Amino acid sequence: MVGTEHTSKQFDAELEAVRARVLQMGGLVENQIKLAIESLITGDVALMNQVIEDDHRVNLMEVEIDESCNHILVRRQPAAGDLRMVMTVIKTITDLERIGDEAEKIARMAKLLSQKERLHLPRYNEIKHASDIALDMLRKSLDAFARLNLTAAAEVVRQDEQVDEEFRAIMRYLITFMMEDPRTISTSLEILFVAKAIERIGDHAKNMSEYVVYMVKGRDVRHVTVEEIEREVQQ
Repeated sequence: MVGTEHTSKQFDAELEAVRARVLQMGGLVENQIKLAIESLITGDVALMNQVIEDDHRVNLMEVEIDESCNHILVRRQPAAGDLRMVMTVIKTITDLERIGDEAEKIARMAKLLSQKERLHLPRYNEIKHASDIALDMLRKSLDAFARLNLTAAAEVVRQDEQVDEEFRAIMRYLITFMMEDPRTISTSLEILFVAKAIERIGDHAKNMSEYVVYMVKGRDVRHVTVEEIEREVQQ
């Protein structure tokens, strides 16, 4: 009996260590996005390079956490809620790694844009606004994961519609900009890549919040409506 209790405590400690690593990885990715957007707006090339170079840290964390999860699955053979938690972690770190990739993409685009004449650059107000929403989604998704907060998870799914609308608005704005001054076409396309990266960050944050619903409720809510998710959360 004592041995079983000891094993159970060890297992709980392993699960908690993995959860903590996911949140650490999330914090790193969140910082990557903030630095990438800041470098875009300020034209700080050193910041751009930092985001690009630090992407390998995110990749390394994904591999390390994935290996920990595989060891837990093999050694502990978790069931029910514990199994869902491990599966949620595996899926979540994949999305976090991809968010890191999008942050790197923004930094690379920022580098190209920093070499252009500032005179022909559109404003970045819309980009900043969209990135603020996407960052808030990421923070809420991580909070939902940490606290098993289904209300926060549902809010993230709802916010994804806002980010999609922001992306469409930026695209319309850039099309108008290109039509008015064809010299800005290449620059506008690079900014459009940035906007698309932000939209993808929102998608990944939404995925993460849906995994939390699965972890807590045991129901896969991918590809269902926002209203269905909200009803599931309230039950």
